[in-house]
Amino acid sequence: MLIGNVGVDPDVRYYDADQAVAQVRLATTERGYTLQNGTQVPDRTDWHNLVFYRQLAKIVEKYVHKGDKLYVEGRLRTRSYDDKNGVKKYVTEIYVDNMELLTPKRNDSASPSENTSESKADNNQPTSSNEDAPF
Repeated sequence: MLIGNVGVDPDVRYYDADQAVAQVRLATTERGYTLQNGTQVPDRTDWHNLVFYRQLAKIVEKYVHKGDKLYVEGRLRTRSYDDKNGVKKYVTEIYVDNMELLTPKRNDSASPSENTSESKADNNQPTSSNEDAPF
């Protein structure tokens, strides 16, 4: 389970019969603090590679943008490959099963005076699960 901010717009690719896979970089930050002796411990930011499949990938493509806050649940997977110099590289990814958008929905077309109960009700973000993942 992670809560963090999207670093770049999602990279979505389609394959086979309208199936999609989306990749997102998510930043999580552990806030810094000051020890009793006055030593400053700085913020620490970690970057995570998220992978979404099928319908969840299509939701990510439509609703997730750089800077958005996400809550995700998933499984860790590590894979390796050889780079162009023959050096073995390892990549750890989170295959996302569930996600929730925590950033309020953007409503670029509505003016501030259009703040009706109907538009407030439409502010709900999609919550989705990806139970049909291939693994």
